[in-house]
Amino acid sequence: MYVLYYCSAELEIMGRSSKDKRDIYYRLAKEEGWRARSAFKLLQLDEEFNLFAGVNRAVDLCAAPGSWSQVLSRKLRCREEKSDSGEEVKIVAVDLQAMAPLPGVTQIQGDITKVSTAEEIVRHFEGRPADLVVCDGAPDVTGLHDVDEYIQAQLLLAALNITTHVLKPGGTFVAKIFRGKDVTLLYSQLKIFFSGVTCAKPRSSRNSSIEAFVVCQNYHPPEGYVPNMSNPLLDHSYDVDFNQLEGPNRIIVPFLACGDLSAFDSDRTYPLQLEAGKEYQYTPPTQPPISPPYQQACHLRKNNLLSKEESSNSGPQQSGEQTKAD
Repeated sequence: MYVLYYCSAELEIMGRSSKDKRDIYYRLAKEEGWRARSAFKLLQLDEEFNLFAGVNRAVDLCAAPGSWSQVLSRKLRCREEKSDSGEEVKIVAVDLQAMAPLPGVTQIQGDITKVSTAEEIVRHFEGRPADLVVCDGAPDVTGLHDVDEYIQAQLLLAALNITTHVLKPGGTFVAKIFRGKDVTLLYSQLKIFFSGVTCAKPRSSRNSSIEAFVVCQNYHPPEGYVPNMSNPLLDHSYDVDFNQLEGPNRIIVPFLACGDLSAFDSDRTYPLQLEAGKEYQYTPPTQPPISPPYQQACHLRKNNLLSKEESSNSGPQQSGEQTKAD
């Protein structure tokens, strides 16, 4: 029993160690106290586009588990403490799922497709619009790129829709996008609302992933545009050149890689950075998920009930197969 326990514990440590070597940003996130490695994506986008300059009111859509809200909290509140402007920094995080509390972040557990959520955001800002809206939301990918790209595009448009309700003129919107054949159409739709739209790929985003981020700057909706939750896009009653598209290749989408070559490569494997004479110490995640979908399976496995439940469900079939084999 002792030998079996020792071997299983050793394998567990080896697995954790290989995970930390295999994904440098996963390891750095735990060491620096970020809830997820995606925090580095927003940090690298800020390095390139200076997203947080002059921002006092920020919204994080699809926020759970909260790494982007963490970045906003640390960056904006730190700047508030150092400045003498006197304007209070306010951050609102929105998600359907529950999220562990964060200092300086107001949480709304709501749906971004409902106007009541937009009204609640503005109410937290005391009637004033947001300076910055970010969204790192993504669907559960299926592996079918066409399907994943379509669902992600719909999620981005939902985020854009609520953004038109809460963002001030001249504000900035950042959202995840899956690069595919329809990216030019999305780009054209975003250009209706923003004078500057760039598709960017942070260094911490794996090259093997089709994800990228649209950085939309200088929000200026068309004259007479009224935000409407039932339809995030404009109709032909507005005189906008982008409504007369002549083909998918009419526009070349600007694409920018964020982060210089000295930054860590998310697709490389790095050795563990250990001091001389010290052994590897596993760093647990900063914040475990709240009520994850796999919680029941983890409970059954921890209490050695998973195998029993499986055997009870498939017992007669197994005995029949055994009889036939005999």
